[in-house]
Amino acid sequence: MKRFRRLRSDERIRGLVRETSVNKKDLIYPIFVIEGNNIKNPVESMPEVYQYSVDMLDEILEKISKSGISGLLIFGIPSHKDEKATSAYDPDGVTQNAVRYIKSKYPELLVIADVCLCEYMSHGHCGIVSGEKILNDETLPLLSKMAVSLAESGADIIAPSDMMDGRVKAIRESLDLNGFKDIPIMSYSAKFASGYYSPFREAGQSAPCFGDRKTYQMDFANGREALREIADDIEEGADIVMVKPALAYLDIVKSARERFDFPIAVYNVSGEYSMVKSASQKGWIDEKRIVMENITAMKRAGADIIITYHALDVAEWLGE
Repeated sequence: MKRFRRLRSDERIRGLVRETSVNKKDLIYPIFVIEGNNIKNPVESMPEVYQYSVDMLDEILEKISKSGISGLLIFGIPSHKDEKATSAYDPDGVTQNAVRYIKSKYPELLVIADVCLCEYMSHGHCGIVSGEKILNDETLPLLSKMAVSLAESGADIIAPSDMMDGRVKAIRESLDLNGFKDIPIMSYSAKFASGYYSPFREAGQSAPCFGDRKTYQMDFANGREALREIADDIEEGADIVMVKPALAYLDIVKSARERFDFPIAVYNVSGEYSMVKSASQKGWIDEKRIVMENITAMKRAGADIIITYHALDVAEWLGE
């Protein structure tokens, strides 16, 4: 008889043969910065998550800095929105000002800047619109301008999340032409049209005013297509590729890890977070146990980088 239980009999032995581990440096914490002053708005659908104005950021930035995680992913919420997303690439925009503030006061933190137009568009879509059609090629110059503007503000990594075809190539060329050849691109390569994003729409104030995003975000039924998207982004110049959401798409992460020798990120998105938080608040689940199981599953599937709203809690638990 084989005795598999010999290696499970003691915590020291279990730790000795444990195949997968999570490190604080694997983690990135998303933050939402809103235009204005003296603002700390709770996101109702995401317990313990807030929108902060720049002057209120120190509260969360100090926690991130002390936690030992690698850094943050920043989303901006402007006061002005229009059909050309002009606030997205305004040198004095909310996100640009926040990035400059963070890099000046917390230079040790890695700042990843999300590049997408939905928060800045009056209609809430991720690209230029004609009627109810989202225009691909016409959107690329605006994404490129936003990427360069954020790099000029001090962002360490540019992370396009819009899912327009050809955007990695366009952004890479624009960054290079403007003297930012050393700025990496973390591309949301396989970003699915998912119901798990719903709480983010409140946090980022980015719900589309008409239709949905299924003409540019991926069909959640398609796995092979996701690998084609990842391969294309790598060819266009992506340095890190991402699968989003995480939990329902670990098969994609596993397939990508087996096929591509590139850093892989996952985004443990708002809906995944909120389900765990709400169930734990009702006493139905053990939050720490479930979160650590989920995060470990992402690492086990092949993720190198985990973007998660649980990051600060996970860092604290890892330090215990």
